[in-house]
Amino acid sequence: MLLSILEQGLIYGILALGLLITYRILDFPDLTVDSSFPLGAAVSAVLTVRGMAPVWTLFFAVLAGCLAGLITGLIHVKCHVRDLLSGIITMTGLYSINLNIAGKANVPLFGGDTLFKNPFTRAFPAFLAPYATLLIILVITLIAKLLLDWFLSTKAGFLLRAAGDNPSVVTTLAQDQGRVKILGLMIANALVALSGAVMCQQQRYFDISMGTGAMVIGLASVIIGTNIFRSLRFMRSTTMALIGSVLYKASVAIALQLGLDASFMKLITAVLFLIILVISQFRPKKVRLHV
Repeated sequence: MLLSILEQGLIYGILALGLLITYRILDFPDLTVDSSFPLGAAVSAVLTVRGMAPVWTLFFAVLAGCLAGLITGLIHVKCHVRDLLSGIITMTGLYSINLNIAGKANVPLFGGDTLFKNPFTRAFPAFLAPYATLLIILVITLIAKLLLDWFLSTKAGFLLRAAGDNPSVVTTLAQDQGRVKILGLMIANALVALSGAVMCQQQRYFDISMGTGAMVIGLASVIIGTNIFRSLRFMRSTTMALIGSVLYKASVAIALQLGLDASFMKLITAVLFLIILVISQFRPKKVRLHV
């Protein structure tokens, strides 16, 4: 069970990195996430079935996620639609697009190579074989985290943080706040789509409903991590989000182990999220996070 918690926690940790940008940095309630997650899975599944190397499908999933974020950003910035409604519009439209990309509601990956079942993983030594999936997920997650850490330390990353904290700073620097928001949404949804693609490869199937509740899971992970470790000034918020994701999946696993029926998974998720939100309200005012 521990392996499963770590694998699922790290995969959703990539999702949490995306939500960290929209929720913590931009303060943008982006519901696009619930459809950009299965978008990445659909792209990865279809390209894998058609014979593309599974690792390359991740890049196309990321590009698809970028496009989804771009659409939400353009609707919000250029069409002057409220942030919440922008995400809802894109999320709704993507459902049909995801269905058309996949061709059907469910695409299995049985019979062929996947990111975690291929000649490379089969060549792992016997003592490492049980951990092959976890190691690959860990590498992908660390790459995503380190790239995000690097970006946030650049001038563009500074402008992105400023757009959420103090928009007037962006204007003062003669930068277009709308473009900065669009860039943030593109990066966030690229990470979410990557998470969906990795999940698809790990589960060996795509399902049109696999993104339901993705935003709740991501937000819960971010809130858990940033509230538990907020006093550790040396820890980056990206690290907090990843650890929060693992802790969240562990909480769900414990709830199921206590005898709760698996059919109540979404209810368990909602209740846990509510508890986390309520508890977080009684914490001291937030300390500036190290991003």
